[in-house]
Amino acid sequence: MGLKEKLHSFKEKNKSKKWIPAFNALHTFLYLPNETTHGGTHIKVADDLKRTMNTVIMALVPCLIFGMYNAGYQHYLALGEIESANGFLGASFWTLDNLIVGLWQVLPLVVVSYGVGLAVEFIFAIIKGHEVEEGYLVTGMLVPLIVPVDIPLWMLAVAVIFGVVIGKEVFGGTGMNILNPALTIRAFLFFAYPTWMSGDKVWVHGAVERAGTPDAISGETILGSYAQNNSVVYDYWDMFWGLIPGSVGETSKFLIIIGALFLIFTKIGSWRIIVSTLIGALVMGIIFNGVVDAGWIGESSKFYGLMNVPFWQHLIIGSILFGAVYMATDPVTASQTNKGKWIYGFLIGFLSIMIRVFNPAYPEGVFLAILLMNVFAPTIDHYVIQGNVKKRMKRLKAKVA
Repeated sequence: MGLKEKLHSFKEKNKSKKWIPAFNALHTFLYLPNETTHGGTHIKVADDLKRTMNTVIMALVPCLIFGMYNAGYQHYLALGEIESANGFLGASFWTLDNLIVGLWQVLPLVVVSYGVGLAVEFIFAIIKGHEVEEGYLVTGMLVPLIVPVDIPLWMLAVAVIFGVVIGKEVFGGTGMNILNPALTIRAFLFFAYPTWMSGDKVWVHGAVERAGTPDAISGETILGSYAQNNSVVYDYWDMFWGLIPGSVGETSKFLIIIGALFLIFTKIGSWRIIVSTLIGALVMGIIFNGVVDAGWIGESSKFYGLMNVPFWQHLIIGSILFGAVYMATDPVTASQTNKGKWIYGFLIGFLSIMIRVFNPAYPEGVFLAILLMNVFAPTIDHYVIQGNVKKRMKRLKAKVA
């Protein structure tokens, strides 16, 4: 009897045990799904939920690796120990020292995110007696990419517990939640520990005073600088390649675009949501530029800095692109109808820039906009479907008449 057969026999003998869902989770992760179709009426395909989640993780891995290098690069750049890199392929960026600092800071975030989140998933599976769900595979990867590099691990652990329990398990688990769990975690961190998520010295490793060490590093983000009407020292290519301070995985727009193309090609991510989100952001940016050009708001206004940003630059600063690709396209919490996806995405982009401009204390609004639209996604789909029903009823009445 082979190992696979022995494991299956062991599972059958102990299927009444309360801990068997934990065993099934590991068994099905390594081998086959716990339930497979056998009848001839089913369409058999090679993918399942785990493989879908793994596809998203593959799209996120380049952002994670780049984020590790960038964490070390921003650290040494802020200390003045290296000069600015020569673009994405600069020799001072892809160095072992940068990677070591990045691994030291980012890897614990990944371990805590997966360790705590999966522990909660296993506990709920054992208590409720259902299978461990694979939805957290992507959430566990997203969370380290949307937080500051130096966030205390205990804060992250508390936020993960809150996000998994309140954002997903109370609704019934994967497929039943109305809020994106990763964004629920981010929202909890923002409201519970605002100085860690909105301060100007938390986006670069070593920027916070510790153990009596002088606070010599300042890592203000580009959005923070614009919100304060300050000049920005980064050029457009730095913003595009990702050689800027920010959340771990959100800085490189180049890699996010590559990930978007991969998700669209594999039919995991909705191109309609991605495109409509970017269109909504551009429209809101154009409106704000028009307000400034018309002279309706002066340089003395606290909103002037971000309103005056050229509309297209909103796509390469902040997290709007990352949110559009990896967050807004969540198939569970997004709109399901094609027309609904256009409306859903447009409103996310539109509201993201609005919140970004009118909230100078924390000049980034994409996560709040997506959470808000998560709540309204079922309503959007409802009215889209009702509209389609009315059109068909009119056509039917016209034919009968």
